[in-house]
Amino acid sequence: MLVGAWDTGQVMTALPLVFDAPKRGLPPRHLADLSVAERAAAVAELGEKPFRAKQLSNHYFSRLTVDPADMTDIPAASRSRLVESLMPTLLTEVRALEADRGATRKTLWRAHDGTLLESVLMRYPDRATLCISSQAGCGMACPFCATGQGGLDRNLSTAEIVDQVRSAAAVMRDGTMPGGPGRLSNIVFMGMGEPLANYKRVVAAVRRITDPAPGGLGIGQRSVTVSTVGLAPAIRKLADEKMQVRLAVSLHTPDDELRDTLVPVNNRWSVDEVLSAARYYADTSGRRVSIEYALIRDINDQPWRAELLAKRLRQHLGQLVHVNVIPLNPTPGSKWDASPKPVEREFVRLVNAGGVACTVRDTRGQDIAAACGQLAAEG
Repeated sequence: MLVGAWDTGQVMTALPLVFDAPKRGLPPRHLADLSVAERAAAVAELGEKPFRAKQLSNHYFSRLTVDPADMTDIPAASRSRLVESLMPTLLTEVRALEADRGATRKTLWRAHDGTLLESVLMRYPDRATLCISSQAGCGMACPFCATGQGGLDRNLSTAEIVDQVRSAAAVMRDGTMPGGPGRLSNIVFMGMGEPLANYKRVVAAVRRITDPAPGGLGIGQRSVTVSTVGLAPAIRKLADEKMQVRLAVSLHTPDDELRDTLVPVNNRWSVDEVLSAARYYADTSGRRVSIEYALIRDINDQPWRAELLAKRLRQHLGQLVHVNVIPLNPTPGSKWDASPKPVEREFVRLVNAGGVACTVRDTRGQDIAAACGQLAAEG
């Protein structure tokens, strides 16, 4: 996630060579799963005029409502049937926890099959950022990650991903958080799951999030960040989508020996392969790549690793990179701990001295089961 307290949750481990989620039923078809043309066809299948699809889209993506009572431009006789068929309830709020004087809101959702997932809304003076989940659980098995410790439950559908965003946009619009009404401005795929292991649905979700209303939610592509632990072929495939989303790579160490343990997918795609794919993404998109680095006491915080990190990033990415150092938020019972502040400051200094921009990420929500997956694990 965008903040250090949660970002370590998105790091996944992939010991399996196949990244498919367990075979569990995805939710019923939803408007947000469909393209504009597919929505018109779906409405026609129900015996309604195709223009009803645009009306439904306007309510969902522009007015952010799924309540039939609000859809007064649609005849009452058609309204309930259209909503029941194309806007089934996807996510039900189990509970929401607040931190940082209400500026951070973490929501636990229950899907139609009982699956639990999380999203986090963070309000800043100049923006509001939502960290969303792309899978329930995670199959990447990174040992310091709360989500990875729990394993992968299933992929989320496109609409389940998008509905997290719609709900947060409504929270901002309605002024539910301190600061009054506002606008959701940024989306980061840094919650539960490895986004690129659910590639097709994540790309479709990005398009729904960024398409202009009423086709989508109208958030700019440059305000969306997709994170990955380093599925190199999928990074290259994402580059070929020709979108303007930012890529964030959870690297966590510059050497293969340690990364094989911290991020087991590294056994399949090495640091060099991941950084080469990241360079392809930067060259194709014209956008700087973010490198996420969760700093762990006595594990990956040595000065020589800071120097090696700067060297390898400079070699592969030149100036098209920025390092986000993330103070680790330990999970209960974990042997992993955050590096002391003096060590953190020296690490950042050395990376910057090595010619690579490096800053410490702001941390949020440390008092509300902040690491990704902790709230879902508690049920």
